[in-house]
Parts: sequence; structure tokens; C-alpha cells
Amino acid sequence: MAITVSLVALFGLVLFFLLRSKTLGWGSAFIAVMFGFFLASTGASGPINELATALINAIPDL
Repeated sequence: MAITVSLVALFGLVLFFLLRSKTLGWGSAFIAVMFGFFLASTGASGPINELATALINAIPDL
């Protein structure tokens, strides 16, 4: 679990700097995919899924 959390932090930090510098390309796409992959294997996946479900369910009410 400690390795997964540190990889999430690493990929999140790299993705943040890539987005901030507006660097687009295959490298940033790979970092984004890897960030999502490792984030999905942490305990944060449950609340993220619940938030996404709540937002999707709120769209018809607008």
C-alpha cells in the first residue's frame, strides 16, 4: 500500500507540472493514465466513484 500511495503522489506531481507547463504529447498521456491506474488501487477510489455517480445523477436535475 505504501508503494502505491507514493506512486500516486509521484504521478500526480508529474501530471501537475505537465499540465501547468502546457506540455501535451504521448508522455503526458502516459503519465495521466498511470496516475489514474494507481489512484484506482488506493482507498480514494470509493469516494471518487461516489462523487462521479452523484455528479452524473445531478445532471438531469439541472
